[in-house]
Amino acid sequence: MQLSNGNKKILQIAVPSIVSNITVPLLGLIDVTIVGHLGAAAYIGAIAVGGMLFNIIYWIFGFLRMGTSGMTSQAYGRHDLNEVTRLLLRSVGVGLFIAFALLILQYPIEKAAFALIDTTPEVQELSGLYFRICIWGAPAVLGLYSFSGWFIGMQNSRFPMYIAITQNIVNILVSLCLVYAFHMKIEGVAIGTLTAQYAGLFMAYLLWLRYYGALKKRIVWRSFFDRQAMYRFFQVNRDIFFRTICLVAVTVFFTSAGAAQGEVVLAVNTLLMQLFTLFSYIMDGFAYAGEALAGKYFGANNRKALHQTVRRLFGWGIGLSAAFTLLYGIGGQSFLGLLTNESSVIEAAGNYFYWVLAIPLAGFAAFLLDGIFIGTTATHLMLRAMIVASGSFFLLYYGFRDSMGNHALWMAFIVYLMLRGVMQAILGRKILRN
Repeated sequence: MQLSNGNKKILQIAVPSIVSNITVPLLGLIDVTIVGHLGAAAYIGAIAVGGMLFNIIYWIFGFLRMGTSGMTSQAYGRHDLNEVTRLLLRSVGVGLFIAFALLILQYPIEKAAFALIDTTPEVQELSGLYFRICIWGAPAVLGLYSFSGWFIGMQNSRFPMYIAITQNIVNILVSLCLVYAFHMKIEGVAIGTLTAQYAGLFMAYLLWLRYYGALKKRIVWRSFFDRQAMYRFFQVNRDIFFRTICLVAVTVFFTSAGAAQGEVVLAVNTLLMQLFTLFSYIMDGFAYAGEALAGKYFGANNRKALHQTVRRLFGWGIGLSAAFTLLYGIGGQSFLGLLTNESSVIEAAGNYFYWVLAIPLAGFAAFLLDGIFIGTTATHLMLRAMIVASGSFFLLYYGFRDSMGNHALWMAFIVYLMLRGVMQAILGRKILRN
């Protein structure tokens, strides 16, 4: 089948982004695998708790990647190389400021986090050690968010993929060396993760220097603090920040509400959510393509190309959603059998499996429109849609919890996904109109 030039451009950004998405959780998986052979369950618990803390912390500041991607793609579309350069400097500067704030506040953050997490003393001690080492990676992680968003805005998702793969290789080598050659246990794994994070940032800088170094001559420090540009930068990122807070609230509540219904329900929800996570990795890749291409055409004021890109993205979204629904319908329950051999959990999962079949078609529009709205910096519309969807999630759950139990949780989640897409389509009809 011969792909059109527009579809090729989408895939050129989407496919490397999908590979990057899949490799990101490997950093945590590698740590778990290594400590899983140290002879004590407390090590696994420590990595799980520590990893969860950093996932939440860094997830909240994901606006550094998304906001940078959208604004950079627009400047790229306008061929405004001066603004392209300033956007990277602003984003990295803001990221480093936040990172240093996290370093200064690391002690109260650690105390507050472990006051809310109920663990054994041994797990708390080990996860605290992991936290105190890995927190020093905040400048690298947030700096890399800025570089990754900037590269995507420059229509280049290959560099973030190369960086993600390199990070995993470095993490494996350093962690194995420290744990097994120097017998450092949990601190060896933490230092391995820390080393991988700085290796990623260093590689991002080298790639920028090698392929975009000519932009150095466009750095004008006076314009870095331009009031109007800084206001727009923070306005876009503010919307994404609060949208992410809503996203985190729904995700964390989904887990805690399942846990409150017992170990079996928690296990079932955790397993079924892996199918949502797998789908999200794929759709996020196409959302990144939406950020880059919609932003470029919006910045160039090429409405025809923008609308063609939106139509093509939705074509991919519908096709992939139908394929995932069919795939889950045929082999989804067999996939659960690969994740666990606990018959009671697999049997209980069958009672909720039809909700998972609804996820792809209910959720694909939310992913794609997130990318399109980030690219066109219509982030205020994205935030409004998220507020409505999140509010509906909690209202539906509490309204039907007593009569439907865990089914109410899944129903609320499906409606939440669907409403995000519907509301964005309604609010952004001017952007999406053909």
